[in-house]
Amino acid sequence: MVIKTDVIVIGGGAAGLFCAIESGKRGRKTVVLEHAGQIGKKIAISGGGRCNFTNLNSTPDNFISDNPHFCKSALARYTPADFVSLVTKHGIPYHEKKLGQLFCDDSSRRIIEMLLLEASRAGVEIKCGSQVRSVVKSESNASVGRPRFEVKTVAENFVSQSLVIATGGLSIAPLGATDFGYSLARQFGLSIVEPRPALVPFTLSPQVLRELAPLSGVSLDVAVECQRKEFRENILITHRGLSGPAVLQISSYWRPGLSVNINLLPDHDAFELLRNYENREISLANFLGELLPRRFASAWCALYSPSRPLKHYTAAQFADIAKKLNQWQVMPSGTEGFKKAEVTAGGVATTELSSQTMETKKEPGLYFIGEVVDVTGQLGGYNFQWAWASGFAAGRCV
Repeated sequence: MVIKTDVIVIGGGAAGLFCAIESGKRGRKTVVLEHAGQIGKKIAISGGGRCNFTNLNSTPDNFISDNPHFCKSALARYTPADFVSLVTKHGIPYHEKKLGQLFCDDSSRRIIEMLLLEASRAGVEIKCGSQVRSVVKSESNASVGRPRFEVKTVAENFVSQSLVIATGGLSIAPLGATDFGYSLARQFGLSIVEPRPALVPFTLSPQVLRELAPLSGVSLDVAVECQRKEFRENILITHRGLSGPAVLQISSYWRPGLSVNINLLPDHDAFELLRNYENREISLANFLGELLPRRFASAWCALYSPSRPLKHYTAAQFADIAKKLNQWQVMPSGTEGFKKAEVTAGGVATTELSSQTMETKKEPGLYFIGEVVDVTGQLGGYNFQWAWASGFAAGRCV
């Protein structure tokens, strides 16, 4: 038996559900096909289980894409204030943690329940455990002048006028991430910007790890820079390398072979500080231990400048040490990959899509939204805002 519907959304995450809700509100018969046993698994674990559902400071500058202008239309038409209004309507308590980041007061489950309720009210049918086996475009639907899409799952066959791909990227593979969206895009002849891990910890060389591994768990407030992008937040030393908010942020801009500059004393000119103490008996390690975690200061000195009393350093040596403190150059050996990446950068090329509707230019009726598209947000709720905005844009047109 073939089930006929107006819209099929493949993927029951944030973008897919939001698109389906908007589609259903317009009276479009909409079915969501989710391969996992439940919807919103990534929503559930986000924000430490409290869901960082948007960011009040969201602008196009907070997103990465080969075409940085592509996201502007969708983001302008569905704003953080719009989603906050929805959250408020459902009586979900929330708070701003920092830098415009909004979290649920209790559990991310509240956001999932809100989306499920909205979907139910819009008449959306959600089918979990529906693994798609094939997607085929069939003959044109003469009544609407558009092709039909035939979607076969393990158990059922569907036909629709519109097909929305909201399958996400390759990040957090343990939750069931696959390359389905990219494979389908290639099936329809669409270009792909090579997917890569983003918002992901760095790994370091064995030599640096030998010195820093005992400091696993030490956190520092620093400024991290790469490719003219800079973030001022904490970094965290791990047994494999570097993590923490600042590292996750800069990882989205990093490419293999590039170094990362870390300003260990972002509030100070290190050279002026050292010159103020140039005639003191205090050792370099102890001096830095007053400004940085002591264990880190000792390990850093072992790596870059054997510690001795400050009065024994020349001005040239101070200048060299200061440069390394204000511009500690670290060469990551790589990242921890898609398994630990919070999102996937790259994806379906934006040149293939309408920025207003998310519909493909080559295949009328076929849409791509959310993380599967080459639009990636910074850390702090921006990727959810892209999910809501891109889902809304498509949902108003499918």
